[in-house]
Amino acid sequence: MTWVDGLLIDIDGVLSVSWEAIDGAPGALAELRDRGLPLRFATNTTTRTRAQVADLLTSAGMAVGADEILTAPVATAAHLRRHHPGARCFVLNSGDLSEDLEGIDVVRGDVDDGPVDVVVVGGAGLNFTHTQLNRAFRHLLDGAAFVAMHRNLYWRTAAGMELDTGAYVAALEESSGLTPVVLGKPSPEFFVACLAELGLAADRVAMVGDDVENDVAAAQRCGLRGVLVRTGKFRSEALDRASATPEHVVDSFADVPSLLDG
Repeated sequence: MTWVDGLLIDIDGVLSVSWEAIDGAPGALAELRDRGLPLRFATNTTTRTRAQVADLLTSAGMAVGADEILTAPVATAAHLRRHHPGARCFVLNSGDLSEDLEGIDVVRGDVDDGPVDVVVVGGAGLNFTHTQLNRAFRHLLDGAAFVAMHRNLYWRTAAGMELDTGAYVAALEESSGLTPVVLGKPSPEFFVACLAELGLAADRVAMVGDDVENDVAAAQRCGLRGVLVRTGKFRSEALDRASATPEHVVDSFADVPSLLDG
């Protein structure tokens, strides 16, 4: 019997970088599938829909179904439908998420279309201009609710480290005086939803991620085990100052199958 019965697996930096498979990841995932271990893929990716993420991973040699992927945009849409039904939402995001935001009244970010009820900050990209951020800031000052899909500070691409949503969320938070509702990792509600999908108790699930705070420490605070990989955005300095200590630190996802036998 292994020390866990299921896994939550981050995608960016764990299975792939810029949608190219990390060495050993396809083989390790195939081995976990062969063992019949329940898996879900928990990601803050906001530039692709779940279906697109599944297609990209499958093309990289890792067959994953869209229904196995739990994303920050899907969690955000569920929150908006539950807490802000019918709201007009100013969504600042890089990429088209209309498929995963079905039923949400999205105000186009490139036009001034009157007042909005909710400002939603998604994945950072080139459209995060001063004009767009200032428009979000003004809506917040005018009384809009503040929602963030996640607050990762940076991530790794094939070109190197890049600033992510959290840097802009912090700026809007500081300038507006408002604290956002955060729906993706490290939100406890996100991990609760993941556990519900797996149908397992928290202490029987391990989160595998490359972000020691938003993946590992956040999961541990919810009662899960934490496995940190030294790929993707991993930095030894971040591990040294982390708010929690992972149960395991491994070189890459390729080491996870053998780790489960320990």
